[in-house]
Amino acid sequence: MKAASAGAPALPFLDLRQANARYADELKRAAARVIDSGRYVLGEELEAFEDEFARYCGVAHAIGVGNGLDALALILRAYRDLGALAEGDEVIVPANTFIATFLAISQNGLVPVPVEPDPADFNLDPRRVEAAIGARTRAIVAVHLYGQLAPMPALAALARRHGLLLIEDAAQAHGAACDGRKAGAFGDAAAFSFFPTKNLGALGDGGAATTADAALAQRIRALRNYGSQVKYRHLYQGVNSRLDELQAALLRVKLAHLDEEIALRREVAARYRAGIVHRRIELPAAVREQSHVWHLFVLRCARRDALADHLAGQGIQTQVHYPVPAHRQPAYPQLHALRLTVTERLHEQILSLPLWPTMDAASVERVIAACRSFAEAP
Repeated sequence: MKAASAGAPALPFLDLRQANARYADELKRAAARVIDSGRYVLGEELEAFEDEFARYCGVAHAIGVGNGLDALALILRAYRDLGALAEGDEVIVPANTFIATFLAISQNGLVPVPVEPDPADFNLDPRRVEAAIGARTRAIVAVHLYGQLAPMPALAALARRHGLLLIEDAAQAHGAACDGRKAGAFGDAAAFSFFPTKNLGALGDGGAATTADAALAQRIRALRNYGSQVKYRHLYQGVNSRLDELQAALLRVKLAHLDEEIALRREVAARYRAGIVHRRIELPAAVREQSHVWHLFVLRCARRDALADHLAGQGIQTQVHYPVPAHRQPAYPQLHALRLTVTERLHEQILSLPLWPTMDAASVERVIAACRSFAEAP
């Protein structure tokens, strides 16, 4: 990448310090409350956050766990334990997603079946999903990529018609909604991440599973805590994956401000979509406002690397989400023979622009101007 031009102040891809500074006093009070409590794991803060997050998502149960990968893996593990899934079963998954979605499936002895996305919005295409359903298919994992809801009504109808589980990977979509329902309330269960960069981000790692199924929730609660419901009594061969009291307390503060931050993200995205006019740059497809919370603003450009260099030369940091699709990763040699041309083309062309809730107007205009000044010639 090119170095920034002399005198140009650096514009980071994401400024977490600035984003969290708005709530610094509340966060410090929450941390002090935990420190003073003397209880740091599986206490009142976690119980309160689980209740508040479940109500926010519109579901009966939320179970705090160590991270977003564990949330999805424990959902699948619980379904295996309850007999809804078995080793070797196939799970349809978007081909263009972060590798964690694949890892959760394969860690449970299940087989990921990558399906091409709709190139307009990067999410699962229900027609391609239906074409991929086979004799061993037992579940669909729908990823709400970049903060935009996958086509959940169509996928839910498809899952019902074929008797499949529908699981949401909502790691990037806290608060995204459609017809009054939020991410986490469409499928049989959903997994969330609270990694610091997420729209609802902790100051460390964290995750949660949501569901309306009491039996599933009970099994996940036990699995996250060594397979135990009563101390030193272990019903299952569980794991240690618990959202700690400190992160739960901090997340309670940030959850109270989440809708406000989503509105600010939408303002930045709207300004990008109105201001970036360039024949070589394809902006995210028009969407219903409530269905997208703009975790990331991802454009397409056939000369992606040149555009990234151009922006870097003006001190603007960008990222690629994601440069190598899962079926091309060394971790999945069994998938290397797949030819997923839509996904592969996307991963060669996508570029994420800076976007965070407290991004000031001058920074937004700077990004817009830099994109508009990208040279036409190769």
